[in-house]
Amino acid sequence: MPRLVISADGPAAMATWRAAFAHVAPDLLLADWHDPALKTTADDYALVWNPTADDLARMGGMRAIICTGAGVNHLLDNPGFPLHVPLVRMGGEQTAVLMADYVLWATLGLLRGARTWAVQQNAHHWHNPRTSTRTSSQTRVGIMGMGHLGAHVGRVLLQVGFEVSGWRRSAQVAPGIRTFAGPEGLPDFLRDVDILVNLLPSTQQTRGMIDYALLAQLPRGAGLVNVGRGNHVVQADLLRALDEGVLGGAVLDVVVPEPLPPDDPLWRHERVTITPHVASEASREAQARYVVEVIGQMERNERPALLCDPRRGY
Repeated sequence: MPRLVISADGPAAMATWRAAFAHVAPDLLLADWHDPALKTTADDYALVWNPTADDLARMGGMRAIICTGAGVNHLLDNPGFPLHVPLVRMGGEQTAVLMADYVLWATLGLLRGARTWAVQQNAHHWHNPRTSTRTSSQTRVGIMGMGHLGAHVGRVLLQVGFEVSGWRRSAQVAPGIRTFAGPEGLPDFLRDVDILVNLLPSTQQTRGMIDYALLAQLPRGAGLVNVGRGNHVVQADLLRALDEGVLGGAVLDVVVPEPLPPDDPLWRHERVTITPHVASEASREAQARYVVEVIGQMERNERPALLCDPRRGY
């Protein structure tokens, strides 16, 4: 019988994990990774977030590793990660819905200039410039990274009324969404994007990809929503683009480092909204339900949809 060994979020979180799994799968065997008496077997699954290199090396004989986050670059970059062990990324309906809700909020905020209202409120200043006349149907949102989350975000934005385009590594058809693929398709993708949403995985090819040269290809005054990874964006270039008017505003859920130092200029920039990496953090119960689904698939020798390919980095 399979057993789930829980490492994610440390020993203090074990009680909340037990409660969540008791509700969705009371018969699933659970074990605490931090129990000194623990002995793992080849039938065990590991649930992790940010384990140490030593922890990962000890997981080399387990059935699979399931990450509580959608991004797994921090695991693959860890020298202790056992590449021969299947790695599955976090998914599930709630994860996708939360991401779409966040991107919709951020996109509407950029469209209406909500950051300006927040700055004015903090300054107790009442001013209506009467410049927010563009509607969602007149706005094109471009999504970089049209995978599991990106595709769902695109569908929601379409339903609201935005024009949506997408860019990904390889060609794929998405109903209602104009898609571009590969390096050769990137300039055409960027040319008409009013708000750029980054949902790329973090790989050697994508780290530092969003630099001044890329941002300058957007229509002047475009917005940026980064919900991928902080290392996708060259933050000095982002500040330059904002100060020069190349970019009209940015919403950042991920930055480097996390948290930002108190004196980082991004904190106080009048056209930047920062949130503390909260865009798509599903509930314990939703995560537990997804983990149970993944274990069931692997026990039936089925391939989970979000099984990571280490060669690609996602």
